[in-house]
Amino acid sequence: MSQDQTFQILHDSLNAVRENKLGINEFCQLWRSQSALLSSLPARYNEVMEDLLSRLEAGSLFTEESCSFSQIDLLATLDVWLETARQSQSK
Repeated sequence: MSQDQTFQILHDSLNAVRENKLGINEFCQLWRSQSALLSSLPARYNEVMEDLLSRLEAGSLFTEESCSFSQIDLLATLDVWLETARQSQSK
């Protein structure tokens, strides 16, 4: 699978989780399973992604938005992470 395809899958998964078509656990598993992409990025990318995914999982335990773990904010931050990762690969 090409990196462009991987980026598209991750982008699509962000939309799917926002539309409640994909659960948080499945979403996080999908992101974590992209080992080819993650290994091609600097280690810091994996650390940041893992932190965001962990917060997203913790926040999913609550039925309403939590001040510390806003799902909307975390997904927006993952959008930024994804775009930054894509740009770093095109350099």
